Amino acid sequence: MSTTAVSTPSRLRLPKWAAPIGVAVLFVVAYLVFRGTATLPHDKEAPQFLAVTDLREWIDDHRNDNPLFLYFLNYIRLFVGWLYGLFQSVLYALGWPGITGVLGALAWLAGGWRIGLAALAGVSAFGFLGLWQSSVDTLALVAVSVLLSLAIGIPLGVWAGLSGRVRRVITPVLDVMQIMPTFAYLAPLALFFHIGAPAGAIATMIYSIPPAIRITALAISEVSPTAVEASSSLGATGRQTLFKVYLPLARSTMALAVNQTIMMALSMVVIANLISAPGLGGDIIRGLSRAQVGIMLPAGVAIVIMAVLLDRTMMAIAHRGPHAGLRRLDLVAAGVLAVAGVALIPVLPRTWPDGLTVNFVAEINDAVRWAETSWYGVTTLIKDLTTAALLNPLESLLTSAPWWLVALAVLAVAWRVSGVRPALTALACLLAIALLGVWEHTMQTLTTVVVAVLVTLVAGLLLGVAAARSPRYSAVQRPILDAAQTMPAFVYLLPALALFETTRFTAIFASVIYAVPPVVRLVEDGIKGVPATVVEAATSAGSTSGQLLWKVQLPMARRAILLAANQGIVMTLAMVVVGGLVGAGALGYDVVVGFSQRPDFGMGFVAGIATVLLGVMLDRITQGADRRPSPRKRKST
Repeated sequence: MSTTAVSTPSRLRLPKWAAPIGVAVLFVVAYLVFRGTATLPHDKEAPQFLAVTDLREWIDDHRNDNPLFLYFLNYIRLFVGWLYGLFQSVLYALGWPGITGVLGALAWLAGGWRIGLAALAGVSAFGFLGLWQSSVDTLALVAVSVLLSLAIGIPLGVWAGLSGRVRRVITPVLDVMQIMPTFAYLAPLALFFHIGAPAGAIATMIYSIPPAIRITALAISEVSPTAVEASSSLGATGRQTLFKVYLPLARSTMALAVNQTIMMALSMVVIANLISAPGLGGDIIRGLSRAQVGIMLPAGVAIVIMAVLLDRTMMAIAHRGPHAGLRRLDLVAAGVLAVAGVALIPVLPRTWPDGLTVNFVAEINDAVRWAETSWYGVTTLIKDLTTAALLNPLESLLTSAPWWLVALAVLAVAWRVSGVRPALTALACLLAIALLGVWEHTMQTLTTVVVAVLVTLVAGLLLGVAAARSPRYSAVQRPILDAAQTMPAFVYLLPALALFETTRFTAIFASVIYAVPPVVRLVEDGIKGVPATVVEAATSAGSTSGQLLWKVQLPMARRAILLAANQGIVMTLAMVVVGGLVGAGALGYDVVVGFSQRPDFGMGFVAGIATVLLGVMLDRITQGADRRPSPRKRKST
């Protein structure tokens, strides 16, 4: 009798999948019953849009008599403009001989002869591509933006690294700054700082400052407590401990902060051209407006070259120890380069000679036209299948379901995946979106993001696993990922446009190319990070290659894969607004229209806020899943 009594409860226990399946069935029934009700259609003349537009008009009317502008904002604009003019004047004064010699010398000192020769070739490439002046303007704009970002970001990062309270306060602000679409920065900045180089530099600074703060805070927080305690026990003051313990020990990681700040600044300077910021962005926007890849691609290649050179130089500095000396040969070679470059300034023309340029515009445009005619059937089939099988059904589901049912579904999924707090955050974001009046367009954007992230994760997993298992393939793939990650987002649009015309799928294609590289890197690092002893144990137990992957490596790389999903979502959202230029519609198109057409400013501004809320919702779900503990084991009673 006692045995039967004990075993009966185990036979009545429901399987793990029963509760989720039951909840899913309830949601399906509720959708079928309430379909088409409480859908919150988009209203272009919503009161909240008009209120924001009226606020802009009021600011424009009082720009010249408001103390905020007269005594604060105008001085910031003048200071940034003066700083940009200073950098630009110095670079123009050096001319192409001086810039080539000085930058080559600095790269040689930082990383040896290989980096030095690469810098000489890269700087010369700006001239050969016929983009010398645009490249110099971009270099000046990046220098100003990075200098301001580091001047603000490093002290804040040090403070956040030393104080947990400051870190908790500043983290949500940084999250919003990174998730906010780049276009959404432009309209307020043009409103407060006019247009031109100062507004472009400030926009680039805002976009590039979060990694400076985050990585610096991480570097300071990871300094050994033992070293800090030893410094304090020897009677060092807080200031001495900071400058003699924290900063020297965090030096290599802080160099990474400088590197990432430069990369972010280079990716933003193109979009800043929309508010008349000078540089290579003008060539890319001009190519986009004329639908000519031949104009865009050389400018994109120039930015990639600039990014690779700065990246390699900064990483060489980071890897060089604080007490590492310089060889006499390197000092002599760098000195010869710098002196030769400066000595040639009065002899050679300041700008790159036109006779030494190469024009590939016609050839690139011919190649694009060939791709259009040769691949049209294949690309049309892919586009139509994806639209019919994924995009249309998912969009119909999200836009026809009651808003409260979608909110409950997101709450249930977030609760199941990440826990209570992320679920409540996700629900709050959706409720705010409903109140803002952009629910329908948010659901359309969510459709695009979900499909793009799905394709990105599949591609990222396949390529990441292949790279982790084959060092030779990883070595071939790495430079391709470097180029794809540093290429400005705008450059992806025209090839996508040439292949798929103006549709939602065009934006998805561009988003996937933009978001795949970090996903591949994270998956590769996660699988490579599985301990070798675990792999050897599984292999010795008779596991096949497939079993080793599915039962050992992927489960143990779970955190890296979830982080990859998180980064894929964030980077896809970053492309949403850019995709609005090539048919993505929804929130991206609203932001673009609001920026370009004055009466729709309110709608565009609100759409930017809604995109941030959507990003926070998806970001918190994936971050929560990363922190969620593994399922509890069943009790053995």
